[in-house]
Amino acid sequence: MTARQSGTTIVTVDEIEALAAKALQSSHVSPANAASVARSIAYAERDGQQIVGLSYLPTYCDHAACGKVDGFAVPELGIAAQGGVRVDAKTGFAHPAIELGLAPLIEAARRQGIAALSVGNSYACGSLGYFVETLAAQGLVALMAANASPSIAVHGGKAPFFGTNPLGFAIPRQSGAPLVIDQSSSVVARVAVNDALRRGVPMPPGWALDADGQPTTDPAEAINGSLLPIGGYKGAGLALFVDILAGALTGSNFSFEASSFGDCNGGPPRTGQFLIAIDPALFGGAGFAARVEMLFAAMLSEPGTRLPGDRRLAARKAHADGVAVDNALLALIKHYAHHGSPVATASHDKG
Repeated sequence: MTARQSGTTIVTVDEIEALAAKALQSSHVSPANAASVARSIAYAERDGQQIVGLSYLPTYCDHAACGKVDGFAVPELGIAAQGGVRVDAKTGFAHPAIELGLAPLIEAARRQGIAALSVGNSYACGSLGYFVETLAAQGLVALMAANASPSIAVHGGKAPFFGTNPLGFAIPRQSGAPLVIDQSSSVVARVAVNDALRRGVPMPPGWALDADGQPTTDPAEAINGSLLPIGGYKGAGLALFVDILAGALTGSNFSFEASSFGDCNGGPPRTGQFLIAIDPALFGGAGFAARVEMLFAAMLSEPGTRLPGDRRLAARKAHADGVAVDNALLALIKHYAHHGSPVATASHDKG
């Protein structure tokens, strides 16, 4: 770690992963589960997605300490059919449960051309891009849906009903990193509002409504209100679609049934994730990759345009030697690493 004068410290991606794993283990998470979650946090920091990186780590730790998520859960793999893989997360972290299903999912997709992975009784999975890029790196087109606790109102309403319910997908490319898109059904993710509240800054207009259904830039009011869906009623429809994929198809809770990802109340949220992997050769033939590159080239032919994910890849390149981490956040993470979560843990300590 290298100190800077700007109130930040340069921390390598490997150091971030090791520190995150230590903080999780100190907060009653098994070494295997901690390592799985820590890898995704390091990925997020490397790619400039700090709101699902170190800044979200204290929430992971607190929820493991209070029993919102079972840090010692061992996910269970079950093969539902030749083209389908099921994993029960056992109310544990989504990351090890998804990772458990990826190898059989890849095998099934290569064998049959298309396959799906259902992960149920799960918890927040952070970056969807982390998982779909893993599949695309294996030459597969990937789609992923994940539901979350209530944040978005039904179109015409004001009470939170759907989660931010993100969709992620990734396309393998002839050279270089896959194209990855990871976006929520809301204008911003809930963690962006939490981040604004933590930093004591107002939100941009158009992010959220207060409890009375009126637009607000105050994150404290937004926490008690609802997030705006992307594209109005179309975003609410997208959130509904994700809820069916990640809730109904995984045998998990719908968003409105899930306990909050933001506090320790209500027990495990029991949400779900659903992934689809497609072998492009089966459907697009041998020319799939060349056709995709032709599409991208056509998109970029107009000056000022860029591909989705270009900023993420630029951040990845810029962070090759380390990430600038806010000193206050770094101190907090180190405190968790050495002392664990301050949340009361007596009834949940399985270690």
